[in-house]
Amino acid sequence: MTETHLNATELAAMLAARLCHDFISPASAIASGLDLLEDPTAQDMREDAMGLIAQSARKLVDMLAFARVAFGASASAEQFDVRELEALARGVFAHVRPELEWSVEPPVLNKAAARAILNLAQIAAGALPMGGLAKVRAVEADGRVVISIEAEGRARLRSEVLAGLRGEPLDGALGGHWVQAYYLYLLLRDAGGEVTAEAGEDRVSLGASVPA
Repeated sequence: MTETHLNATELAAMLAARLCHDFISPASAIASGLDLLEDPTAQDMREDAMGLIAQSARKLVDMLAFARVAFGASASAEQFDVRELEALARGVFAHVRPELEWSVEPPVLNKAAARAILNLAQIAAGALPMGGLAKVRAVEADGRVVISIEAEGRARLRSEVLAGLRGEPLDGALGGHWVQAYYLYLLLRDAGGEVTAEAGEDRVSLGASVPA
């Protein structure tokens, strides 16, 4: 494996671009709905506009709450209630096609494990663009939290995501998908853990191990 060399400024810029990409769609939809409400020639679409605003606002709030923990802005907390993490993951899955099956045994997870399970869950959702099931599991054994996620149903893992999880260079692919995976690789490496990924026919297996 050849690990890429990306300085902190470049990594921060790429993560910021990724988050802006995630947030711009629901934010733009809210603005479009407000424009319809203010358009005197579109008053017959008022109900549709209110529905668009409500749905997009929920999506934006869910994604912001998720990103606050998954990408580390909630730095003051060292332990996270698993019920809170499940709610954050379900908030993301509420706006995508695949379904989420959540089975996490420890009642709380430390910061590294919490960020790992959220990012892996979102990566699993991205591997199921046509729908399917993401099975999230986590146990604590021998002083480590072991996370496993199975994405089932025409699952595909982008090559840039696989490269990022391995700590490999971007190589001209889509940076938004790669940078999340690479961030997760760095996060687990620095925490004394590791991340794994395997892609088979209609199935993607993701895993992580991190000190408890």
